[in-house]
Amino acid sequence: VKVVESGGGSVQAGGSLRLSCTQSGFATRTQSWAWFRQPSGKERECVATLVHNSKDTQTTYADSVKGRFTISKDNDKNTVYLEMTDLQPDDTAMYLCGWRNGWLTVAASLEAKRYNYWGEGTQVTVSS
Repeated sequence: VKVVESGGGSVQAGGSLRLSCTQSGFATRTQSWAWFRQPSGKERECVATLVHNSKDTQTTYADSVKGRFTISKDNDKNTVYLEMTDLQPDDTAMYLCGWRNGWLTVAASLEAKRYNYWGEGTQVTVSS
């Protein structure tokens, strides 16, 4: 299984970016995805999660990004996106994508230890 993120970069406050996370090597209808971020010298925190099967989709957001970030999935490409708008300097971090087979509850989906596979991350830098 391989997980690869892309789309990071440097923007000014108020700007937007779209991150992508693609999983390959494991075909399954039920998947759990998450975007975490880790500012330099700080702990990793969950930003958004998306859990889906053939019928339902469950999304969760950290309070700090609600209304600004949107997580979505392209099933044909097996790719999850994180659309980030109104970016602020506090959003500066390495953004990492986690993936696992199967359904995670809302509470479980927020825990990094639940994900078996991770990408290497993509850096987002927001200047004031």
